[in-house]
Amino acid sequence: MRDFTRLFDVLHFQNEKYPRRVALGIREGKGWKTYSTTHALKQIDLYSGALLRLGLQKGDFGAIMARGGSPQWNFSDLAMQQIGMIVAPIHAAYTPDEIAYILKETGAKIIFLENDVLHQKFKKVADRLPDLKFVFSMEKSFGLPTFEENLQPPDEALEQKIIALRDSIRTEDLATVIYTSGTTGEPKGVMLSHRNIVSNIKSTITLVPVSFDKICFSLLPLSHIFERMVTYAYMATGSTVYYARDVESVSDDMQKVRPHFFTAVPRLLERMEDRILEIANERKGFRRKLIRWAVGLARDFPGHREISLNYNFKIWLADLLVFRKWRKALGGKVEGVMVGAAALRQDLCRMFAAAKIPVREGYGLTETSPVVSFNRFEPGGVRFGTVGIPVPGVEVKIEDADENGAGEIWVKGPNVMMGYFKKPEETAAAITPDGWLKTGDVGRFVEKKFLEITDRKKDIFKTSDGKYVSPQRLETQLKSSPFIEQCLVTGYRRPFVAALLAPNFTVLRQWCEVNKVHWTSPQFMVINPKVEKKMQAEIDRLNEGLSNHERIRKFTLLHESWSAESGELSSTLKNRRPVLEERFREEIEKMYK
Repeated sequence: MRDFTRLFDVLHFQNEKYPRRVALGIREGKGWKTYSTTHALKQIDLYSGALLRLGLQKGDFGAIMARGGSPQWNFSDLAMQQIGMIVAPIHAAYTPDEIAYILKETGAKIIFLENDVLHQKFKKVADRLPDLKFVFSMEKSFGLPTFEENLQPPDEALEQKIIALRDSIRTEDLATVIYTSGTTGEPKGVMLSHRNIVSNIKSTITLVPVSFDKICFSLLPLSHIFERMVTYAYMATGSTVYYARDVESVSDDMQKVRPHFFTAVPRLLERMEDRILEIANERKGFRRKLIRWAVGLARDFPGHREISLNYNFKIWLADLLVFRKWRKALGGKVEGVMVGAAALRQDLCRMFAAAKIPVREGYGLTETSPVVSFNRFEPGGVRFGTVGIPVPGVEVKIEDADENGAGEIWVKGPNVMMGYFKKPEETAAAITPDGWLKTGDVGRFVEKKFLEITDRKKDIFKTSDGKYVSPQRLETQLKSSPFIEQCLVTGYRRPFVAALLAPNFTVLRQWCEVNKVHWTSPQFMVINPKVEKKMQAEIDRLNEGLSNHERIRKFTLLHESWSAESGELSSTLKNRRPVLEERFREEIEKMYK
């Protein structure tokens, strides 16, 4: 096979070009369960045979719901695809009502559930799903049969049927329907063809130095198109892919696997920063000062600008004493971290770059399969604070640009979705007759090639004095404080900008210990006058770089953080503004009285 044109071709392509003894792996007990390329292909065919024996057929929908990725996720996904079924992944954080909505709209006939926890959530809506015929667990379960119990070698007739179905599938055929996180309203099903995703794989692998001798680590859910596409891109290059078993084991797994590449969301890097600051506060005297000095030095790393000899010496010294320990915690071999899904603070990019952990931020949507632009790994291909250069084959233009060159980002290319499932009116509103996707994001080009995202078009608001405010940009600025974990900026048709703040209680508690502020519990600490004074000092510091009309005039401290499970965040951990504004309506009103 000289090329791959459909998503399920990727492992066949790997098998012919560079078959791997370990293609896929996942932690199992104290060891690792691994699959060679040929073993993985055999498993996929076994899964396909079992699906056909159950009576499932081309055109049927199948769903997968799991917290993370696994070889079994890949087998289920590719087995359904190669017999013409359409895969509908479901985010584990979705509410029972959202799960029911997706399964009913698609008419899914089968669902794969990762474990008993997700089975309990699913059971709440099981009686509302008349089309669903089969429910299987992906791991041993007390309440469900595992799909692997159905596996048996296909006879010659079934084997020929699998081959015939595989050969009948065209590149433009629908491969998957992925439901968007939905920061507002009900989720929408994004229809992606094989051509959509494969074109994005081919564009991306030309930009990332991943190859058959590299090890890649997957720790994000495969229900998101970003991790799913990237994982299959790893396979296309012949890289070995290891999956994290769960959140608790990530650090240990990385030190065992020693990966060269992995993907992340900004919150993961923020937590790494939090841990570094925790360690600093746990140390005493010189060691504490040393870590804090190194962090401060790294946050000012100039990146694309020329580095002075004096600064270069300081970085060398910090690397010798501090940074190399950070790399060791990630396995010691990391060559690249690809970040997407939400805005990444610029100082974090600088900090990890100084520590020789190259973090590359990109931009994309589920509707674009997903990558639109990406900061490169080669010299001159990265600019901190931007989401990089458009990937090959994808056009980007700024529509209705203002005097600063900022306007709505429009995208065109083979990666643009087929449309929204069963929503022709919304598809027509999102895609122009000549194929341009209106992203709803606002941005501009820096140095004529680097794309900078400034906000969501629908989120930008005017204060009562007619001044425009970009809440996402301000929220990114606020979260650059180690004391602020989450925030929501508000001020639509109000006289000034205010914010709801969820403190980072780990950092706050350490500050209280150092400053002899008696610690009780979060709900009492957020009304402690000394804590309020400290947070006001943080806000004053952050306000210094803002225009007068953008400055945070008032804030309210909240004692609980927000989550996707409670519905306040999307599955990619973005604020669901309408939900948060409704839940905290009373707190918001108090700030304006």
